[in-house]
Amino acid sequence: MCRHDIQAYLDTHNLLIQAVEGLNHKQLTWKESPSSWSVTEVLGHLADHSIVISFRIRDILAETTVRLPAFDQDAWVSGQKANDSDASDILTVFNQLLRYNSLLFYRLTDEEWQKAGINAKGDSVTITNIIQGFTKHVNTHLNQIERIKRSLAATSQQEVNSP
Repeated sequence: MCRHDIQAYLDTHNLLIQAVEGLNHKQLTWKESPSSWSVTEVLGHLADHSIVISFRIRDILAETTVRLPAFDQDAWVSGQKANDSDASDILTVFNQLLRYNSLLFYRLTDEEWQKAGINAKGDSVTITNIIQGFTKHVNTHLNQIERIKRSLAATSQQEVNSP
């Protein structure tokens, strides 16, 4: 793992800040349908995912032999009422998790970056895989946030044009 990968991991916070810049609370919590996620729920999911990978990494470093835990993202988002949260609070927690994990990452040796665990699907994953996968996962959700914003804009425009 190189420092570039750690920086890309840390940069996810700024990318999320940019993605939600200018959105008010109503826009952040707007949902296209009851089963879709709002921007706030996407942010909550990413904070949850950061908690989960934090545990997985530490479990690998502890050399446990149990499978790394999976989680039901939809159940986590709805179970904790993520849409009732404040997006700025979620982003603060997300950033703090990134920073805390990065302190650990900078201490890891090349050998430790290659330590692996078995995920819920039965695949071997290294710490490097987990961090790179997390960064890609955030980028996927950045695209989701953009789709939500476009849908919100289209809905708002339709409301303006309605008699």
